[in-house]
Amino acid sequence: MENSQKGFIPVMLTPFLSNGNIDFPALTQLTEIYLQAGASGLFANCLSSEMFELTDKERIQAIKHVIKVANGAVPVVATGTFGGEIAKQADFVKEVSDAGVEAVIAITSLLANENESDEIFNERVFELLSQTGDIPMGFYECPVPYKRVLKPQQLADFVATGKVIYHKDTCLDLLQIKEKLKLTDGNAFGLYDAYMGHAVKSLKAGASGLSCIQGNYFPELIVWLCDHYSDESLNDEVQAVQQFLIDNMEVMHHVYPVVSKYFLQKRGLNISTFTRRNVGAFTTSEVKGMETLFDDYTSLRNNLNIKVFI
Repeated sequence: MENSQKGFIPVMLTPFLSNGNIDFPALTQLTEIYLQAGASGLFANCLSSEMFELTDKERIQAIKHVIKVANGAVPVVATGTFGGEIAKQADFVKEVSDAGVEAVIAITSLLANENESDEIFNERVFELLSQTGDIPMGFYECPVPYKRVLKPQQLADFVATGKVIYHKDTCLDLLQIKEKLKLTDGNAFGLYDAYMGHAVKSLKAGASGLSCIQGNYFPELIVWLCDHYSDESLNDEVQAVQQFLIDNMEVMHHVYPVVSKYFLQKRGLNISTFTRRNVGAFTTSEVKGMETLFDDYTSLRNNLNIKVFI
């Protein structure tokens, strides 16, 4: 997913009905909102999608639904590894690929246990790449079940195979990101940073874009940042957006994704706050936090003249 223009890849939510089933009409509306906001791609079936709480059948249904709604407007990537023997993981990678995604994403922490070495991990990655033929792949340093961050040279070796075109980085370390970008330069490959604490610096360092949970509150703001991060005439505004993201980091992560679904309700999306994942109680404190965030965002958005669709 290499692109000279910086892009935003939303980590998509899965809307649910009150009975716990996937709410496909809401998923349609949510997908359209991401697209209207200017997303350059979509990451379906990820942690924000509650992928570990979905069945294999539901994972494929949701991926196919997103691809149908996107209708070729942007590429879609989706997770395709959920543990077990490499042969089993490779089979599901093929199923996800057949759904029509641009690349299938492998979860780094599901290819080796936390106490297993990089050598074992590397061996399994190369085995997975071998067993999945010419299917384009990517990595996601998902924090569940634990976070396994790729070392720069590891990522470079995987990208050098020509099969790895995407990486969602969660290392939170700008120096590591710069080294990853240096070692993978010149390949048909994109690194998308999840950490908004250094979003502007990451984009300036050469990251292909951003892929963050903040996009499940205000996707158009993340798109605006990707479009204007290097515009000297808007330096004050860019810094204001960066500081806004830093200041609100904690409130957007607490009892997520319930809080983001509530925020989207306030924006006008017909989505319930139901989640299958146990993230803790959604209390009056979280409600107040979302009310303040909504007001602060509305003010910032108006100052930047950002158009919204809901």
